[in-house]
Amino acid sequence: MTLVETRARTGAMSRINPVAKLAASALIAIPLILTLDMVSAAVALALECVLFLFAGVGWQEFWARTWPVWLAAPLTGVTIALYGETSGRVYVEWLLVHVSDGSLALAGATVLRVLAIALPSVVLFVTVDPTDLADGLGQTMRLPARFVLGALAGLRMVGLFLDDWRALELARRARGVADRGRIRRFVGMAFALLVLSIRRGAKLSTAMEARGFGAPVQRTWARPARFGRQEWMLVIAGASISALAILAAVSTGAWNFILGPS
Repeated sequence: MTLVETRARTGAMSRINPVAKLAASALIAIPLILTLDMVSAAVALALECVLFLFAGVGWQEFWARTWPVWLAAPLTGVTIALYGETSGRVYVEWLLVHVSDGSLALAGATVLRVLAIALPSVVLFVTVDPTDLADGLGQTMRLPARFVLGALAGLRMVGLFLDDWRALELARRARGVADRGRIRRFVGMAFALLVLSIRRGAKLSTAMEARGFGAPVQRTWARPARFGRQEWMLVIAGASISALAILAAVSTGAWNFILGPS
């Protein structure tokens, strides 16, 4: 485990059941998916920033984890600004491109909406340990143990795949075959990694079956997954953020229910 991962999982939020983080993220995201307005997204994003302070993630770690979101949100806004619904004053009109007051307003709302939905999911799941997540899914949500443990084993393999990719790259460089033909090199390495993955998966499944992971009996768990006061507080915080965002949008008349009649 890297130093970054260690810091991210030592905060107060890391001790909370991952199921509660799933529930809080869903409660925040669902209302924002149903509306497209700047008020609800801005209020939700402002309240989420307060929640981020308790995640135990430093600013450097925060930017390192969330930079794809900060990059994707403006790009999405640019697309909406150029090709969104035209209304009000038109500033630019060329072929399919129509930049108007309406498209700019939709672009701003979209940027805030993407940030408000994606950032809490990323920040909350930075603090999730895969084993804790499996414990929560198996004990709290009562999902089938065979499915949960299989998913956990696959998730644990991701790190090994990255190590295999680096080893393959170094081996090809040592043989002098990695200096040209990037596309051909990528296809060859991807195929080699696929073969290694299939072999490792077959061995892992055989080993897990031999140890009784697939037995049709009531499974016991080494670590209990508790759902107590801290978990309920996080769920209530997610519900409160959604409620306040909806209330602010409705009270200001900005609520724009995207499933309503056009």
